[in-house]
Amino acid sequence: MYNELYVAWRREIEEASLGGLQPGFYARIADYLRRIKEENRLLDKKSIKLNLLNREEQNVKRMLEELLRARYNKLVKITQSEKLPSELLTVEETKMCQSFVAFTDAYQKFANDLIQGQTAKAEPEADLSHKRMTLRFTKTIPSIIGADMKTYGPFMVEDVASLPVENAKILVKQGLAVLVELS
Repeated sequence: MYNELYVAWRREIEEASLGGLQPGFYARIADYLRRIKEENRLLDKKSIKLNLLNREEQNVKRMLEELLRARYNKLVKITQSEKLPSELLTVEETKMCQSFVAFTDAYQKFANDLIQGQTAKAEPEADLSHKRMTLRFTKTIPSIIGADMKTYGPFMVEDVASLPVENAKILVKQGLAVLVELS
């Protein structure tokens, strides 16, 4: 895992464009750090292995912090200028970026309207927070936190549920569910 983190960290630091991460990257890093901490608790306080593990943990945390900061800065720049490259984002980043992109789009529309001499509307048109889509799940998935910060699931194959639009679009795009047409 250390080598995978190192490669990802180095790419994000050295390249101006956003790099892709393997699915489950963040979960594997969290598990890796947890295992290091567990092993540290079991070792003798004066052992060389403990010192090496402590150094490894420090390096992992430093690289992870720099990787996250670099990706965050790149994502902010991308959302201000172009469409998010969803194929390069992890599931966690995709969920977070959706609300940020909605905010960025709404703010840009507000700014453009204001510059054109138009006043802000009382109710924003693009407010998707209350809109929902009905899906039929094609794969089993664990519980998720929706864009409305509510917990949904877990879902089994063939389950049908109504979810916030932002989450529904992601699930359909990832092939985990299909849109149900309501008549």
